[in-house]
Amino acid sequence: MVKINDLTHYTQQLMQVERFKDYCPNGLQVEGKAEIRKIVTGVTASMALLEAAHEANADLILVHHGYFWKNEDARVVGIKRNRLAFLLKNDINLLAYHLPLDAHVEFGNNVQLGRVLGIAPTGFTGEANIIAYGTLPKPISLKNFAAHIETALQRMPLVIGDAQKMVQKVAWCTGGAQGYIDAAIELGVDVYISGEISEQTTHQALESGVSYISAGHHVTERYGVQALGEHLAEKFNLAYEFIDINNPV
Repeated sequence: MVKINDLTHYTQQLMQVERFKDYCPNGLQVEGKAEIRKIVTGVTASMALLEAAHEANADLILVHHGYFWKNEDARVVGIKRNRLAFLLKNDINLLAYHLPLDAHVEFGNNVQLGRVLGIAPTGFTGEANIIAYGTLPKPISLKNFAAHIETALQRMPLVIGDAQKMVQKVAWCTGGAQGYIDAAIELGVDVYISGEISEQTTHQALESGVSYISAGHHVTERYGVQALGEHLAEKFNLAYEFIDINNPV
C-alpha cells in the first residue's frame, strides 16, 4: 500500500514533467482514494477501460491518453461528464503522462517500442528528445522489415516506399508523430516509423527517399505505460494489471 500523494510525487520526478510543453496536464488528473493497493494501466482512459479497471479492483488507473486536452471544450457534459462521474463515484485515481511517457529514456513509449522491435536507440533528437533513432544489426528489405513489425505488434502496418529497398538506419516516434518525418529526413535514416499517417506524409516519403511505416497509434503506445506501471508496482509493492482496450487506429 502507498499513499497517492507519495506515489504521484515520485512519479512526477521520475517522468521529468517540467521538461515538456504538453497539450494536457501530466500527473494526477482525477483524485480518488488516498491509499493505493492496485494499479491498472491502459493506453487511453476510455469508459471501457474505466469499467474494466473498476471490475479489476483498481485504486489507480495509469494511462498515456488522459483528459483535459488543450483547446477542448471545457464544459463537463456528455462523454466527459460520464467518465468523470464514474471515476468520482468509484473513488478511483486517474494518473496520465503524455509526452513525458513518449520520451522517457527507460520507460518511454519510444524506448519500449524499440525493445519490442529489437532496435536499441543510439540517440534522440527533436524537442525534448522526442524522436529516437538507431541502426538494425544488418540491412533488411523494407518488405521484410514491415513483416517483422507486423509479427511483433500483431497489426499490419501501412508502408510507403520501395518494398525491395534495403534499410538499416531507423528513426521512430510513437503515436501521431507523422509530422516529425522532416526531422527523420534530416537525420538521413532509411525509414521512419510512427503510429499514424497524413495525406502529405506519402509525398514526403516518396520524394525524400525515406520510407515511412505507419504501424498504428494504439499498438505503438501500448508498451511505455506497461513498463512504468510494472516499475511503480515493484517499487511500492502493489498489485498490477495491464488492460488492453483495442483500438484499430
